[in-house]
Amino acid sequence: MLLTVLVLAGVPISAGIGIASIITALASGIPADTLAVVASLRCFSGLDSFALLALPFFSLGGNIMNKGGIARRLVRLARLLVGWVPGYLATTNVLANMFFGAVSGSSVAATSAMGSIMIPEMEKRGYDKGFATGLTATAGTIGVIIPPSIPFVIYGVASGASISDLFIAGFMPGILIGVAL
Repeated sequence: MLLTVLVLAGVPISAGIGIASIITALASGIPADTLAVVASLRCFSGLDSFALLALPFFSLGGNIMNKGGIARRLVRLARLLVGWVPGYLATTNVLANMFFGAVSGSSVAATSAMGSIMIPEMEKRGYDKGFATGLTATAGTIGVIIPPSIPFVIYGVASGASISDLFIAGFMPGILIGVAL
């Protein structure tokens, strides 16, 4: 009931859950110092995971690659591989997104890096802006399927599943999605 009142008052749900939990625990007679110790232990034990250290490094790696010009080099590599295909620029966009997603582990990094390169290039070559944007946004999502992938790491840590098994399982679906695009 307290949570409902807090949410209706405009308090964010996450804060409402915390406030309602604390007030309920205090009303039930649990000492405040015990609550503080339990809360801090629960918060920090969730962060005590070696695998979660990979997440900020995925983002850092994607930013470094984008600033360092690796994104443009991946586009050139993709164009070399599929330059003979009719509609090669769209195919290059998809393949470059697959490469960048596989290297960075982040679909957001892949979409932003490839979008800044490929959308203007596709527009210059006569592609519709909506098509170029839609293709880049769709192809960028392959970055969460092809390993290494940030969501795979988070899921593996949260569920206890083997992260290496998740990575192995992501290769074929990622490639099939790229071929379908």
